[in-house]
Amino acid sequence: MGRKVAEYLDVTFRDTDTDVERVAGKPIAEIFVEDGEAAFRELEQTAITAALDEHDGVLALGGGAVGNPGTRSQLTNHMVIFLDVGLADAVSRVGLNRDRPLLLESPRAQLKKLLDARRPLYEEVASVTVVTSGRGIDDVAEEVIRHV
Repeated sequence: MGRKVAEYLDVTFRDTDTDVERVAGKPIAEIFVEDGEAAFRELEQTAITAALDEHDGVLALGGGAVGNPGTRSQLTNHMVIFLDVGLADAVSRVGLNRDRPLLLESPRAQLKKLLDARRPLYEEVASVTVVTSGRGIDDVAEEVIRHV
């Protein structure tokens, strides 16, 4: 979605998960397994701080980034679009595969738990909420652009 919005706005796109993987030299799933979630979250916070300071285009954050109070505080000075996705769409997007470190056991139940826990945090930082369930990428991107 971020790439599509950046393309429409003719600005650059950056994803902090990609930044973390580049710095760590390995995929996020390996960071979780080999170094633990705390190590990943520290790398993530560093990547977010750098991206917010350096980048002026569309920035995508990992799903758990809002769990960090420092990140939430940093986002208060930025336009934040919360892409609100329902459980059924989230399940189809992540595919219930084992590549998601926080979904290793009972993926559907874990995904619901994560969505429920994160929703209030997303709402806290959101400048705008865009409901994505049952909608195509172009339709959602056009709504995001209208808000920007």
